[in-house]
Amino acid sequence: MKIDIAYGREGLGVDVPERNLVKILRMNERPVIQNPQEETLRAIGAPTGSPPLMEVAKGKKTACIVISDITRPVPNSVILPPVLETLEAAGIPRDGITILNATGLHRPNEGEELVTLLGPEIPKKYRVVNHMGRDSESHVHLGETPIYKAPVMVDRRFVEADLHIATGLIEPHFMAGFSGGRKAIFPGICAFESVKVLHGPEPMSHERARECVIEGNPVHAEALYVAKLARVDFIVNVTLNERRQITGVFAGDLEAAHEKGMAFMAGQCRCEVEAPVDAVITTAAGFPLDLTFYQTVKGMTAASGILKPGGVVVIATRCGEGIGSPEFTRLVLETESIEDFERDIRKPGVYTLDQWQLQKFASVLRNHEVWLYSEGIPRETQDKLFVTPLADMGDAVSRIMAKFGPDARIAVIPEGPYVYAAVRG
Repeated sequence: MKIDIAYGREGLGVDVPERNLVKILRMNERPVIQNPQEETLRAIGAPTGSPPLMEVAKGKKTACIVISDITRPVPNSVILPPVLETLEAAGIPRDGITILNATGLHRPNEGEELVTLLGPEIPKKYRVVNHMGRDSESHVHLGETPIYKAPVMVDRRFVEADLHIATGLIEPHFMAGFSGGRKAIFPGICAFESVKVLHGPEPMSHERARECVIEGNPVHAEALYVAKLARVDFIVNVTLNERRQITGVFAGDLEAAHEKGMAFMAGQCRCEVEAPVDAVITTAAGFPLDLTFYQTVKGMTAASGILKPGGVVVIATRCGEGIGSPEFTRLVLETESIEDFERDIRKPGVYTLDQWQLQKFASVLRNHEVWLYSEGIPRETQDKLFVTPLADMGDAVSRIMAKFGPDARIAVIPEGPYVYAAVRG
């Protein structure tokens, strides 16, 4: 059976024998919002747990709107115009509005990437700036978190604005349960000093720091604390289907609106199999999430929950920008064994930027193999990534059959981490 899966901008096909195909796991269908700008206007006018945005904005002279960076397919050109128009109608001058790109510790987005992020008009009319997480001086120290005692250092431009708005996408997240809401602030606009603690070995290894788990998840709890301390006045979050169409707009109070959106997404993204499978063929959800191997780890963790011990994650990811940040790239290529890495990161004073992603990758490798198809990373480099390189997707299926035999049980997740895969029961 020929199945189309997400890969870069163009997609990819994989042919899986029908007798071996257990299930294709896709998002559950939800009605598409036919006029998303109108729905956004309705949502900010009748928000969840908050007065309308117009009322919240009245009397304010400046506003800072946080957006997600290039690694998230947030439809900013659709949801931002109603927000911006409302702020100006409430009396905030255009030159008092700052759009802050929540890069976390990622690279900044500039030039044509801003057009990709925001459409052609918004960058011409409004001040758009990048968060720079490694510049400690551009952050304000607001205190420390209650669980891991991380310093709360938030971008000064957000803290010093009169009105604080966070936008984003709600989807399964491999350590925070779901994205959106509080994640726009942490790690979105926090300093390295904050991130290195809350993405440290202890929180990353917590059993409840995983997809679609909120209760008892310390990463969620700490991020929420940071966002409250930074004072998020209003959020506008969306949910998308596999075709990147908007299925929901959730606006209002930081907690109440986000909780409503998470409940909606839980029903949309959860897909189940009756029993664990031998292999999962999955992706990093295509562009923009599969720009790097770093982001690809999310597809691996999302798929591993339905695998038997010793099972295989087959992941197709374009990786047009290679492995990831210089620090992550060096860390992966210089790590001789996963066992050494997991031991060393718990030593006092040992810390490397982006090590949390390798730690999550290591959690998959403890019980499973990872096979990789990527045109963006040279074969000789793939040999150093603790994966089995694949020539093509036909090679993947042939290897699965050779490893598990003619009765191999295979599941396919075309959109990777946008789906929460689980075993029924």
